[in-house]
Amino acid sequence: MTNRFYLFALLTGAVIAGCGGNQQKPATTTPLAKKLELMPPFRFHKLIEVSPGQSYDILSWGRGSQDAGSFMILHSDSSAIKYTTTTGDLDGAIVDVYNADMDLDGNPEILIQAKSKDTTNYASIYAFEFSNNKANKLDFPRLNSSQRKGYRGSDNFYIRDGKLMREFPIYSGSGKEAKPTGAKRQLEYGLRGNEFTVKQLSKDSTDVADKKVTVAATPVKQNTEKKTTTKKSEKKSKSSSSKSKKKKKHRRHRDE
Repeated sequence: MTNRFYLFALLTGAVIAGCGGNQQKPATTTPLAKKLELMPPFRFHKLIEVSPGQSYDILSWGRGSQDAGSFMILHSDSSAIKYTTTTGDLDGAIVDVYNADMDLDGNPEILIQAKSKDTTNYASIYAFEFSNNKANKLDFPRLNSSQRKGYRGSDNFYIRDGKLMREFPIYSGSGKEAKPTGAKRQLEYGLRGNEFTVKQLSKDSTDVADKKVTVAATPVKQNTEKKTTTKKSEKKSKSSSSKSKKKKKHRRHRDE
């Protein structure tokens, strides 16, 4: 009797242990890797790999005011074991960095977009073309009077078909009373002979408004022209009737 009891106890223990072993353990969640934070005095970093062995590290740095600083472009040519550094003064803070080959000569261009609080030029572009491990600075053109009309910042830059595209909303009015018109101005920047070319792809809202005004004004002119023509026709009819009356009188005198 005691042997049966011990055997039954061993069997039930094995069953319980087996059932417990089949239970799934709670999944352990691995914490997400934290975004790397730059140590002061560095503020911005972006890595651009143009081709295998050709990489560009763009950094901004500075202490104190966030409205000014400097930038660095670290070019690593690991295949030729050459490393070059390009630096410059920075107005504002870096928003983004773009890579393009706008003139299709095989030499990459690095375009740094910075945003400042200047009421005249909200966006600044620092452009360089790299050839034979040398950086050639390119002068980015400012907006002319017609392109600047209604400009209040909020620029959106991006690369499309190898060209640098720029879009920004158009405002009407000046100062605090300026209001968005709902229209956008779109510019396309290219490169020819190490000089930028600018092409406006969209029509200004002011031009559209002017066209509406001229279209509305044309019917009024047509009406006035109709009135003048009718008056002239009336005068002609009166003169012709008077002439016919005179001719009739002359005929009567002749008959007499």
